[in-house]
Amino acid sequence: MKILLVDDHALIREALRGVLRELRPDAAILEAPDCSEAMRLAMASAAELELILLDLGLPDGDGFEVLADLRARYPAVAIVVLSATKDRDSVTRSLDLGALGFIPKSATRAVMMSALQLVFAGGIYVPSEILHRDQAAPPASPIAAKAAAPSDLSLTDRQIDVLALMMHGKSNKAICRELALAEATVKNHVTAVLKALKVTNRTEAVIAVAALGWKLPVVKS
Repeated sequence: MKILLVDDHALIREALRGVLRELRPDAAILEAPDCSEAMRLAMASAAELELILLDLGLPDGDGFEVLADLRARYPAVAIVVLSATKDRDSVTRSLDLGALGFIPKSATRAVMMSALQLVFAGGIYVPSEILHRDQAAPPASPIAAKAAAPSDLSLTDRQIDVLALMMHGKSNKAICRELALAEATVKNHVTAVLKALKVTNRTEAVIAVAALGWKLPVVKS
């Protein structure tokens, strides 16, 4: 199993390498200081790559474009964004593009470890300050906030499966393939999930579920 660190600062890579050694002592850790090297290493190690930690502020490319490219090329690989900023727009855009976590570089070592543990366990990490910053955030829904699990919102088992795949950045077409469902059926399930959570789009749904701390099941087709 391999992990790819993409950051142009050697000290950041060293700190992250130490965290990853504790979490995955047997993993081979690859390092890239820029986009071109990241793409080369990802291509060479795609079959064994489990996680990419991606800095948004790279010297030779736009971090969001790199994220979108990596997500499209390697849909099975978890990608976690690192950023010197932690504004809501950057977080939601990263989640829109399929990131499974957003870790501010200002986070403590303990927070980084918890965030990566959550991602390794199949969850999505969103900074707590983003979750609770304003009343417009999705977790403000009083109905969703009282639900201990998705089933408490009267979601069917298949709708919960769809929600679980949404939490992993899967597109509607990818969900169709995973669950062997027609695209129209998946769209109806997504609409039902958004309505139950009282949100208007997939990214708000991801943030809402992250705030609620739900444990979603492993999806079986």
